[in-house]
Amino acid sequence: MAFLALGINHKTASVDVRERVAFTPEQLVDALQQLCRLTGSREAAILSTCNRSELYLEQEHLGTDEVLRWLADYHQLSLAELQASAYVHEEHAAVRHMMRVACGLDSLVLGEPQILGQMKSAYAVAREAGTIGPLLGRLFQATFNAAKQVRTDTAIGENPVSVAFAAVSLARQIFSDLGRSQALLIGAGETITLVARHLHEQGVRRIVVANRTLERASILAEQFGAHAVLLADIPQELANSDIVISSTASQLPILGKGAVESALKQRRHKPIFMVDIAVPRDIEPQVGELDDVYLYTVDDLHEVVAENLKSRQGAAQAAEELVSAGSEEFMTRLRELAAVDVLKAYRQQSERLRDEELQKAQRLLANGGNPQDVLAQLARGLTNKLLHAPSVQLKKLSAEGRLDALAMAQELFALDEGSTDKTPQ
Repeated sequence: MAFLALGINHKTASVDVRERVAFTPEQLVDALQQLCRLTGSREAAILSTCNRSELYLEQEHLGTDEVLRWLADYHQLSLAELQASAYVHEEHAAVRHMMRVACGLDSLVLGEPQILGQMKSAYAVAREAGTIGPLLGRLFQATFNAAKQVRTDTAIGENPVSVAFAAVSLARQIFSDLGRSQALLIGAGETITLVARHLHEQGVRRIVVANRTLERASILAEQFGAHAVLLADIPQELANSDIVISSTASQLPILGKGAVESALKQRRHKPIFMVDIAVPRDIEPQVGELDDVYLYTVDDLHEVVAENLKSRQGAAQAAEELVSAGSEEFMTRLRELAAVDVLKAYRQQSERLRDEELQKAQRLLANGGNPQDVLAQLARGLTNKLLHAPSVQLKKLSAEGRLDALAMAQELFALDEGSTDKTPQ
């Protein structure tokens, strides 16, 4: 058996190459079955995200070249172009790599949690395709267990390291139950999209997206069941908003002190949490002077992100140690499993020899043999038969100069140095 992890990621390949090597969800089942059929892989799974495409394989004999050729052919790339970006991990290194990926230790954002869900999805699709067997199945379960332990025993995923996530995390500190809150998001770019996703995942009751063009606002709002409005509608929405997060490309402030004061009066001074991620600012600095307003700027968030990144990097060392221990434990158990078939065959052989000698003894007793003599013969016969094959093999190995095998036999049979008779026969 041989494990192989092969692929490309954000560290080794450009966006252009990553896009061309990515697998769509519709391709995966067919690709997995084709991969096993054409590369001699007995088991296979594919993880494909925006930052990586990786193949996890179990093979009888490692065949890296065949897999690389298949991957290049499948995506119509030149083999040389793929080889320039690809990495390969074998055996123990492959196991450790899978665990590091699942724990977020190999991610663009250190410790990001989404990758574990993507790894579980890759496992589920491979099961659907029928390309997961007992060995890769055990490896995935060990990988999930390692990731769970890292999340439980370290702080690698606790602190936000993106501005969008930091904004939502601060909101959670102010509002104990985001499920009862309403949010107004100003803008429709990438950062606001991430904010909307995080708020949606936290169960925010109502999200409103305000943008200069209603079409852009509607496209974003549709993804998260939100309501789209124009920038001109902000004053009406502000009074109903507990959370306001803004990120536009406007050169002038969108929210002034007067508009916020008016909204606070309508809200009977219920607090508003505001985050201005824009540069130049979307919210006038004077808004932060108002009572019942918690205003944070992008600089405030960057300080939070930088501090949290330090915290994650410290936790990453503990996570690496857990991954190393987990991968070593998996390989140890795998080696133990390899002995099971040998032990099973040896037990069956021993039981057959035992039954043969027992039948002889029963016949002798039935014919009136002396019980003590029969028992002694049974013991001698069973001992001789059990020792015959090992004795023949040890003499053969000794004649061939295989002293390592003799030392192994000494250890295998738990023989003390002084327990053997060294008198020449």
